[in-house]
Amino acid sequence: MEMNESELVSIKDIYIRKVNGAESSFYSDILSIEEPLEIRISYGSEDKKTHKNISVTMRTPGNDFDLAIGFLFTEGIISSFQNIKKVYHSQKECLSQKKNVVQVDLVDNFVPHLQQSDRNFYTTSSCGVCGKSSIESIKTVSSFKHIENSKLSLSTDVLYQLPQKIKTAQSSFTLTGGIHASALFTIEGELVFLQEDVGRHNALDKLIGRALANNLLPLNSYILLLSGRASFELIQKAAMAGISIVVAIGAPSSLAVELAIEFDITLLGFLKEDRFNIYNSSNQVTILTSYTN
Repeated sequence: MEMNESELVSIKDIYIRKVNGAESSFYSDILSIEEPLEIRISYGSEDKKTHKNISVTMRTPGNDFDLAIGFLFTEGIISSFQNIKKVYHSQKECLSQKKNVVQVDLVDNFVPHLQQSDRNFYTTSSCGVCGKSSIESIKTVSSFKHIENSKLSLSTDVLYQLPQKIKTAQSSFTLTGGIHASALFTIEGELVFLQEDVGRHNALDKLIGRALANNLLPLNSYILLLSGRASFELIQKAAMAGISIVVAIGAPSSLAVELAIEFDITLLGFLKEDRFNIYNSSNQVTILTSYTN
């Protein structure tokens, strides 16, 4: 499976005028770059290929291949990294746009699940789709819905270290203050992967795409840390990857909690350096609290 992605620029310098009281001055500021990414696939027999545009998403350039792979997997269009033959930036159009189109060639004769590409099983929090029907439809496409999770012990000492660890590792946020991150940690609190993007769902797709390419799925023995809130779409993607522990710096939505309960995902929110809320606790995960005098 061929993958070769060059480094893309994710931040830019601009000059702004900063106003402080009655005074103003010119100032160099750093912004996160936001550009559209089109994801395309080709599939079919060797002598008869079908080409289809799957999605256009606004993202931060960088790790585009991980994003495309993760998106196709979490949307249920592919079921394995082995379904992919080649991933590359398309150069058929204007050269100035070639880094904003990712082409994914699927292996010969693999039939993608394109009935999922209209997101009939998944919705953002702004859409008025019935939560129960959305949850039920996710269950029909999750590869790990029947997996037996191992019993895990999660220490509060480990949890309380995570906010600082993600802050230290999240370089683009430090520079711009306007980007989301998804981070994968071991149960002992060691950072495995971290991905950033202006879209929180893109950051998680990048993370899952990287994990899929490294044959780590299901991620049922890891901790997923979200730099912001936990929405329905993020828990949906976590469920698709078999994640059993999701920790958010912010709050979860009501539908996110419902989905976590349905998939037996331990869901924690408002994680700080000395506290957090438990919104759902799986029977497979024990949270160990250490007390100090």
